[in-house]
Amino acid sequence: MWFGIAAAVGNAIAAGIVRTPGDIAKVLPNAWLFIGVWIVGGLYALVSASSMAELGAAIPRSGGQYNFSRRAMGDYAGFIVGWSDWLSTCGTAAAVSIVIAEYSGHLFPILAGAGKIEVISIVVICGFGILQWRGIRWGSGTQLASAALKAGAFLILVIACFLLGGPAHKAVIESGPSSLPLATGWSLAIAVMLGLQAVIYTIDGWDGVIYFGEEVRNPGRDIPRAIFGSVFSIMGIYLLLNLIALYILPMKEIAGNNFALGSVADRVFGSLGDPIIRSIMVISMLSCMNANQLFCTRTLYTMSCDGLFFRRATHVNAGGTPTIALLLSTIVGVLFVLISFLNANAFEHVIDMLSFFFVANYTLSYTSLFILRKREPQMNRPYKAWGYPWTTGIALVASVLFLTGSLLPDFLDAVGAGKYWPPSPAMLALIALVLSYPVFRVLKWASREAVNKST
Repeated sequence: MWFGIAAAVGNAIAAGIVRTPGDIAKVLPNAWLFIGVWIVGGLYALVSASSMAELGAAIPRSGGQYNFSRRAMGDYAGFIVGWSDWLSTCGTAAAVSIVIAEYSGHLFPILAGAGKIEVISIVVICGFGILQWRGIRWGSGTQLASAALKAGAFLILVIACFLLGGPAHKAVIESGPSSLPLATGWSLAIAVMLGLQAVIYTIDGWDGVIYFGEEVRNPGRDIPRAIFGSVFSIMGIYLLLNLIALYILPMKEIAGNNFALGSVADRVFGSLGDPIIRSIMVISMLSCMNANQLFCTRTLYTMSCDGLFFRRATHVNAGGTPTIALLLSTIVGVLFVLISFLNANAFEHVIDMLSFFFVANYTLSYTSLFILRKREPQMNRPYKAWGYPWTTGIALVASVLFLTGSLLPDFLDAVGAGKYWPPSPAMLALIALVLSYPVFRVLKWASREAVNKST
């Protein structure tokens, strides 16, 4: 259970919490709405957790949500989820490694400069690949230690800000109202949707334990406990961090601030604030890097075992690490890093596209729960989703609305401007899902041929 929570906390709490508060405050410059979207996002995760816990406990296989869609809807649905999940996780690892390199340059000027960020990013990805190559114990031990260190550092930061931030809070009160103009009507509804999108992107990863279903000793008991423990841990830390931002800074200084927590630390700790928060974030992102490498290798390994990827990716070394899957995941992560530096905006577009995949996968998982309940009523279910079918239905509807909210504004803008190319990141993600079928057929054929040759 503790490893499952450590994996989820390590994966979810990373660079997003630095930028997200400023993005949300920019569109919702009201304290109640600002905190409200975080609470709604947490409730979405909590309702979703119940359904994911049932699936994870009933189908305890490593590899994540891929297993649920494949069991309920067949190989192709499983392939869509597994393939997009693997690419998304590799892309996330690359994004996190770049931020680690940038923050390292701020902390140690000798590491800053043209060309050094690329090198440091690649070294970070490869370094974690080598660490996990040595075996499961190395990867899991690193995850437990780094997640505990991360959670402890954030809690100490929160406590210190509330204890030492009195003068800063008093200055906020004395400065008078600092609210910014708030949208109304349809514009306010769009702003709330944008805020929820940012929250859901940031909290994604609370279901990290399902990537290690086969490696959990008592999955029927520990997977649900780890999922719920992860949701409460992640949302507790996020709510506290946003509350200290509101306590220390006026809303006008949070709105649009890409480093709001850094501004909080500067106000409380003075000149030491920036290095303190950047050091905490580097620790946080190192934990995220390790978790991402653990996730993507399990997904690719399981798909290979099921004949949906090259059979050689099923090779496991003496330490229990899927080595070929780890090697391919590391290479793809490095390629994402290199792509990001070929075009100033290319990597941001790729990450926006991959974030669409995350919620699309959730949508298929909740659909899978409905299908399996109806088609396999006798399946062993050590844990059953509370409030089913209502809670699962709410999670499914919320996911569909989220996907629609990601696609509709861009589509309407394109129609209004009469410009359909290049498509938005969300539209690219949808196109990629539609075009994935030929890739699925080729990989399945290659896997079948490999089996025929070996026999």
